Amino acid sequence: MLQVIGTAKSKDTQKAVRYLKERNIPFQFVDLTRYSLSPKEWKSILSSVSDTDDIIDKESQYYKKNGYAWREYDPEEEVILHPELLVLPVLRKDGKAVVGWDNDNPEVFL
Repeated sequence: MLQVIGTAKSKDTQKAVRYLKERNIPFQFVDLTRYSLSPKEWKSILSSVSDTDDIIDKESQYYKKNGYAWREYDPEEEVILHPELLVLPVLRKDGKAVVGWDNDNPEVFL
């Protein structure tokens, strides 16, 4: 089953959920504000991403507020400690994951 990992307030997560509902595609929504991901889930997500810098949302308030633009950090470690930095939504299925929502090509993962 397809998992949509994100937050209820995220606009891109809302777009992904709406897209799946409109097409009657079954999915499970995991709200990061209520649940944390297991180490195995993080490993699955991080291994699916070609460049670990792509998982960090450089436009997020958390990124700007905490000065990540000026500090050295390991993206994998920081996103596990602070899921607020994660580009949302994360679509996960069969051990593969796609980070972010592409308005131009929404079916890239389906």
